Amino acid sequence: MRWGTIRKPSVAWRVTPNLVDYDAVCRSFTWDDARTALDGLPGGRGLNIAYEAVDRHVAAGNGDRVAVRWRGRHGAREEWTYAQLSERSDRFAGALRAMSVQAGERVFALLPRIPDLYVAALGTLKARCVFSPLFAAFGPQPIAQRLHIGQGRVLVTTESLYRRKVAGIRESVPDLTHVLISGTWSADPAAAGVQELETLLNAAPTEFEIEPTDPEDPALLHFTSGTTGTPKGAVHVHAAAVMHHHTGRYALDLHPGDVFWCTADPGWVTGTSYGIFAPLLHGITMVVDEGEFDADRWYGIIESERVSVWYTAPTAVRMLMKTGSDVALAHDLTSLRFVASVGEPLNPEGVLWGQEVLGLPIHDNWWQTETGGIMIANFAALDIQPGSMGRPLPGVEATVLLRDAHGRIAVHDGVVEPAPPGEEGELALRPGWPSMFRTYLGDEERYRDCFVGGWYRTGDLVRRGDDGYFWFVGRGDDVIKSAGHLIGPFEVESALMEHPAVAEAGVIGVPDPVAGEAVKAFVSLHRGYQPTDELRLELLGFARSRLGAAVAPKEIAFDPDLPMTKSGKIMRRVLKARELGLPVGDLSTLEETS
Repeated sequence: MRWGTIRKPSVAWRVTPNLVDYDAVCRSFTWDDARTALDGLPGGRGLNIAYEAVDRHVAAGNGDRVAVRWRGRHGAREEWTYAQLSERSDRFAGALRAMSVQAGERVFALLPRIPDLYVAALGTLKARCVFSPLFAAFGPQPIAQRLHIGQGRVLVTTESLYRRKVAGIRESVPDLTHVLISGTWSADPAAAGVQELETLLNAAPTEFEIEPTDPEDPALLHFTSGTTGTPKGAVHVHAAAVMHHHTGRYALDLHPGDVFWCTADPGWVTGTSYGIFAPLLHGITMVVDEGEFDADRWYGIIESERVSVWYTAPTAVRMLMKTGSDVALAHDLTSLRFVASVGEPLNPEGVLWGQEVLGLPIHDNWWQTETGGIMIANFAALDIQPGSMGRPLPGVEATVLLRDAHGRIAVHDGVVEPAPPGEEGELALRPGWPSMFRTYLGDEERYRDCFVGGWYRTGDLVRRGDDGYFWFVGRGDDVIKSAGHLIGPFEVESALMEHPAVAEAGVIGVPDPVAGEAVKAFVSLHRGYQPTDELRLELLGFARSRLGAAVAPKEIAFDPDLPMTKSGKIMRRVLKARELGLPVGDLSTLEETS
């Protein structure tokens, strides 16, 4: 291993981590105990995410505590206390009831990161409707597709987004009965079949009593793209609040008084689970920034808001790395206590960059839309092995299942075979954690196919060390088989990114008449480097020296516009489809580069 373990001190922490003795906590942990950290609805009427996130803090006398610090795109600033957030979300729930929107019906939000997005999420859950966020950068087709699959009854959006992305598809989504406009509407609302949200909220009661909520009642609908072109709608329930609180405590090490910033947009599962619910469940202050990525702006927010816990993405880390350390050193970042990342594997360089520039290593973790919460993490008090996913959360049972050459899991008499330590296989999780998705909406067969031998199949290939740390290899359909070797694209990409010229890398397997598949890499370069034949040869030699001849790429192509999802992941399947002249499938999450 090229990267040494980062040892954590056992004493002299600024704040004692919530998880110090990992093994002891895992041995004694039960989900019933974790449930006791939440209050439940008064009178034993069940469990509701919005009540736990907001109203219980007000009931406990903490209504004056700041819940949200909002930074507008152009410099506006607002603060919302828990009491204010409670009242406005009560009004939103009341407005839904006034429109005869019933429990279980879907309320979609197509909004930038503005306060009304967070009000809509909480108010929807108070009304026992199902909240489904849409990424505001989606185009009309993916919006229509998701509204159709989800049978969206209500859409909350802005006038600009409605005119550009919704008006033209309105007839194709007949279930969409109500469109609520955040901000002002410049035309006659009745003419377009829309209503101003503020007018509805002003007419709604200031208090709303949440009806009894079964923990298994549907609460959230998150879409994830499939390789066959149809987005999958993963349904999560109110019991997910237990997982959001649990992982906020242990994986993100949240403490009373923290100021927390999750940079993910709520249009993605990270931006809801950890950009809304987890910090509010802990009663702390969360920062929301409407603006897009800008290194100086981001560092300035950490400095001015005194952010103590920061949750971001590897892509953002690499973008910060590209700007150089001088930008970071121009700001006072000493408020930071814990930094974590998610969305794709964090390259070892990013972990060490955090330690060198921020004064803290970055703690990578792993989870999926379907899991609803963090499953595997690098914890505050535990050593970090740069490039590793970490270890499972207390209460999460993870294993590695052997696969055959066709990607099938061997099952004998209902029993699957785990891979021995160090051997690659498919990551699988034992069902039972509270935020596990309960179905794919309208596609129960697809849901059932995710399980084998009593395990949930993640589709990710990993290996597990003797010490219990998990290492990401690649997606099951991304792994390259070359001359009998199984090669994980992430490993090759990480090696290439060690070269100072490489900003991003995507690796695929291409047909080879001798080896079956050969490794081909596509790279984008840092500013100041030119895509020359000399540099291509240098990169080939560099990778070969790092990885060996069997694993290193045989071919490198320069591509300044690598296909990426809007959340920052390289879309290897698109690279492969383009290379082989095949259909590219669902591109609704593809970043627009033109």
